[in-house]
Amino acid sequence: MKFEVDKREKVVVVTAKVEKLDALCAPELKGELVLANKEGHRNMVLDLSETRYIDSSGLSAVLIGHRGCRDAGGSFVLCGLQPAVAKLVTISQLDNVLKIVPTAQEGIDFVYMEEVERDL
Repeated sequence: MKFEVDKREKVVVVTAKVEKLDALCAPELKGELVLANKEGHRNMVLDLSETRYIDSSGLSAVLIGHRGCRDAGGSFVLCGLQPAVAKLVTISQLDNVLKIVPTAQEGIDFVYMEEVERDL
């Protein structure tokens, strides 16, 4: 399995277990993100700490996850970006669109804070 999916009470944490998030494995990531969204999960954290390279297919999968969470009224957080991945995200100006934090735990904390704010 290329992606670990940890479904918690208010957030799904998807951990990429691939060095390259490219056209070969991006469809599987899209499937995991869409499935979690269709199951009613509106908050996701995508941990890319083990991913050293990403291409346009991988970025497309990330954006599909983001859109699904946004449309469901939830939060999508990207974390653990390696330098090459962070550079591509910045070049493509997705850092202005996506919430990016250093670690998965910070992503989970961010989602819980957002949930509390939505409940108020």
